[in-house]
Amino acid sequence: MDIDNRFNEVFPSFSFFNCKFSSGNRLKDIFSKHFLFHFLNKKCDSSIKSHLHKLKEITLQASSDLLTVIVVLDASIKKHIVTSIAYIHVHGSPVVKTIHHAVNITSTEAELFIIRCGINQATHLLNIKRIIIISDSIHVAKRIFNSLSHPYQIYSVAISCKLREFFKRNIDNSIKFWNCSSHCNWDLHLIIDKETKSFNPIPILLCRFSWDFSRKNKCDNILNA
Repeated sequence: MDIDNRFNEVFPSFSFFNCKFSSGNRLKDIFSKHFLFHFLNKKCDSSIKSHLHKLKEITLQASSDLLTVIVVLDASIKKHIVTSIAYIHVHGSPVVKTIHHAVNITSTEAELFIIRCGINQATHLLNIKRIIIISDSIHVAKRIFNSLSHPYQIYSVAISCKLREFFKRNIDNSIKFWNCSSHCNWDLHLIIDKETKSFNPIPILLCRFSWDFSRKNKCDNILNA
C-alpha cells in the first residue's frame, strides 16, 4: 500500500514495537509498587463521600509536606478547541498554572497531553518524592501503563520516560492518581473545571482551521488502516 510519507512526521516517535513496551521492561514490570490508582464509584453515594473525604485528607497533609506535589488537571472541548489546564501545588510555593489550547484533537489526546505537562513540571521540582495527580480522566491515565500498542503511544512513551527517571531517582518516589469527577464539586477540581469550561473560543483563520481538520482526518485514516 502506497502511503504519503509526509504524514509519517505527524507521529515521529510512534512505534508498535517500542522497547519500553516489551515484556520485562514495562513500568508495571519494573516499578509496580511506585504507582497507584484510586478510582471513584459514581453509583454509590457513601463510596463517593468516603473517596472525597480521603482526597481531602491527603491534600491537607500534602499542603504542609515539602516532599509532595499535588497536580490538579482538567480539559474541556468547545467549538473544536480544547482547553487544558494544570494547577501545581507545592508547600511554601506559589501555585503554578499552565493553560494550553489545541484545535482538532480528541479528548483523550488532550487529557494525555495535560497529564504529560503536569508530570513534566512535577518531576522537575527538586526533592519531590510523591506526586498526586487529581483528574476526572483517570481511565485515560491508565494508558500510560498499557503495554498494548495504541494510537496514543507517543504520549505514553514520553510520560513513561519521565516516570522512569523519577522512580530511579529514589526508591521511595511514587505517583498516585486520584479520580475526581466534575459532578462531585470537590473544591480544588471544581475551580479548574469551571475555568476550562468558561473559555469562549473565537476561531480565526477558518481556511486553515478546515485544512488542519482535513489533514488530521487523513492522518487518522492512515493510523486506523
